Amino acid sequence: MTPTTPSQPRRRDRRRARHEAAKQEILETAWSMVRADGLAALSLRALAHAVDIEPPSLYTYFASKNALYDHMFADGNRELARRFAAAQIPDDPRGALRVVAALFVGFATEDQARYQLLFLRTIPGFEPSPDSYAIAVEILTSVRTILTRAGLRDDADFDLWTALVAGLASQQLANDPGGDRYVRLIDVAVTMFADHILCAGPAAPRTVPAAPPAPAS
Repeated sequence: MTPTTPSQPRRRDRRRARHEAAKQEILETAWSMVRADGLAALSLRALAHAVDIEPPSLYTYFASKNALYDHMFADGNRELARRFAAAQIPDDPRGALRVVAALFVGFATEDQARYQLLFLRTIPGFEPSPDSYAIAVEILTSVRTILTRAGLRDDADFDLWTALVAGLASQQLANDPGGDRYVRLIDVAVTMFADHILCAGPAAPRTVPAAPPAPAS
């Protein structure tokens, strides 16, 4: 007697695999398009034609343009998480700061569209879903743990750090895209930051200047 085979589950598995492969192709094509034309220029109709499907069929993969942006947001953050997970962080505080700064600035400046989607509010009305945002929060928590071990002590230290590395990335993208004008300043910037934060000593007062008073009316 010829044994029966569970063909229905296998058909479902193959269908699911084809669906996921098509979804990944759409995602990769969307990244290519926004890198060429900018985030705001992304057109679902043009995207559908680029992957050789009818525009209405695109909605079987992504319910809306914001849903596509959400998947791109998650995809970009997963890549950043992967790089931090693979990074060799030295025990030396200054060395740790240099590695973290170089990793983030390098990641940010290699892909302007991705940087804008992940770190700037460039898409009106777009907010990442809780699941996608949770990936970003996990990265932030992991990096903050590294920075705490390196000697950062409070929110003011962390705010200054994020302003420093984001500023280098933004300046590089705005003024020398594809170059290294501001990337070359990472070591100098980290040294200044470390001299200010790590050399202050645990007993040193840590105050943030108050905002100037509003002018009298």
